[in-house]
Amino acid sequence: MSKYPLPQKLKQLVINRAKGCCEYCVSQAKFSPDPFSIEHIVPRSKGGSNLDNNLAFSCQGCNGHKHTATQAIDPVNGECTSLYNPRIHEWDEHFVWTENFSIILGKTAIGRATVERLRLNRSGVVNLRQVLRQLNRHPP
Repeated sequence: MSKYPLPQKLKQLVINRAKGCCEYCVSQAKFSPDPFSIEHIVPRSKGGSNLDNNLAFSCQGCNGHKHTATQAIDPVNGECTSLYNPRIHEWDEHFVWTENFSIILGKTAIGRATVERLRLNRSGVVNLRQVLRQLNRHPP
């Protein structure tokens, strides 16, 4: 159980706002074998709050790889940059799908650092995207 439990109404707001998808890798909770959770974008240990503007719906993979990070290294320029924050950044400004919609590419330093740190193209996620694409269920 969480040290800082969130009210069910707040959890539902976060899930609905994300349309049931991970706000990082865009995996759909209804098709994922892994659990999803409400994560703190800025961890409580780093001063983050339990307010809705600091909460994101995240799959277990993205949440686990992000952990308490708020910054990562851009693999192109080697500089430390902020990770993607779904409350202040627009997904389409920082990421783009490959032609077959199975791989997420970073368009900016923030996007590239986030792709690497959160491992947005984990093999299981890519495989699921490919299957869902064949069923016309991806991208959501």
